[in-house]
Amino acid sequence: MSEKTPAISTLTRREIEAGIAGPLIRAFAAEIGEEKARQVAGRVISELAKKSGEALAQVAGGRGLENFAKGLELWSQDGALEFEILEQGPKKLSMNVTRCRYADMYQRIGMSELGFLLSCNRDYAMIEGFNPKIRFSRTQTLMEGAKHCDFRYELAAE
Repeated sequence: MSEKTPAISTLTRREIEAGIAGPLIRAFAAEIGEEKARQVAGRVISELAKKSGEALAQVAGGRGLENFAKGLELWSQDGALEFEILEQGPKKLSMNVTRCRYADMYQRIGMSELGFLLSCNRDYAMIEGFNPKIRFSRTQTLMEGAKHCDFRYELAAE
């Protein structure tokens, strides 16, 4: 995937996006209410994430969990994520993210309350776009104050 790696890291891209999306979300929240603004933003972010999952499948050369695991290098560029792989195989991928510079970045730029919406919110839709037969679960995130994020992927039986 190295030849397809974007010119800027995902972490840098998220910071640029937050500089635009954050003030827009806050302005819409002031006009139409926090809940409605977050619903609309969440829907758009999910649609974009699903498309990025479809694109990742093409770049990774397939829709299996082995292919999906190749995407970890994209999200981890610049030391953005530190994680521990607990299980990795053709049917399961389980990992704990122990450090998240995305969460650090949102805090640094004064958007901690939007970090989950702008980044973590993407995860379910992205895997759906990558392969809707992969079940994803996560019960906690560093972004929300947990000690680690627990990412669990399982390929559904056919």
